[in-house]
Amino acid sequence: MKTSELFRDRTVLSFEVFPPKPTSDETVIYKTLEELAKLRPDCVSVTYGAGGGANCEKTVQIASDVKNKYGIESVAHLPCVYLSENDAVNILDKLKANGIENILALRGDISENTAPNGRFSHANELIEFICERYDFNIITACYPEKHFEAESLSEDLTHLKNKVDSGAAQLITQLFLDNRYFYDFLEQARKIGINVPVEAGIMPVVNAKQITRMVKLCGIKLPEKFRKVIEKYGDNPTAMYDAGIAYAIDQIVDLLSQGVDGIHLYTMNNAYVAERIYNAVYSLISVKTG
Repeated sequence: MKTSELFRDRTVLSFEVFPPKPTSDETVIYKTLEELAKLRPDCVSVTYGAGGGANCEKTVQIASDVKNKYGIESVAHLPCVYLSENDAVNILDKLKANGIENILALRGDISENTAPNGRFSHANELIEFICERYDFNIITACYPEKHFEAESLSEDLTHLKNKVDSGAAQLITQLFLDNRYFYDFLEQARKIGINVPVEAGIMPVVNAKQITRMVKLCGIKLPEKFRKVIEKYGDNPTAMYDAGIAYAIDQIVDLLSQGVDGIHLYTMNNAYVAERIYNAVYSLISVKTG
């Protein structure tokens, strides 16, 4: 099923997982999936994983198992900046053969040590390529605080509109810690004709070091409310763990009360955290009546 169809009658809940590193125990991800499956998410997305293109086989396999073994709609991530056209066709053909109907089309991070392939410079080029040749449901990323390479949110929204016009049928946001950024972003997006469903990406921050990495990688801002959480609990791992979950729950409750299209939980392969959050908010995720 194409996940863009799910938004017609309910608030969508999706989880994100990542494939294990080449040196890791591959059985762990399946233990995680077994626990996540009990929570009955609408879909599970699978990142491209560590190792880039060399690891795409794991993404295909896990995404296939999500759908065909656990009976949950799956979304396969596909970053394109290092893909040749043949690479893209090979991966897309494998996804199609495994019954996967949904792709999260991304540009992907550019490494300082590796020059891009050159065929796909931006996500909209991959989206156009897929739409011309296949019948996948295309999802793409968006950034409530703007992409760190964009000079302004307005410029970033122009690029996002291009991706939607190229064929993206739904959006998932980068993580954010202040819902005001999401609401402002959504208002401006709707004003310029971006009318596809938007899932709010939420990452529970359960340790202080984690947020340092996120700020550096994603360019997100720390609201004063969250700074106080870190100041009070950052040196106490147990307290920070619980406070991070509570903060994410508070974000989600507020988003649901404002009629968000969906919640996309970055699980970091931690089923326990996902379960805690799910149990706190599942009664609020109800059938839409509007």
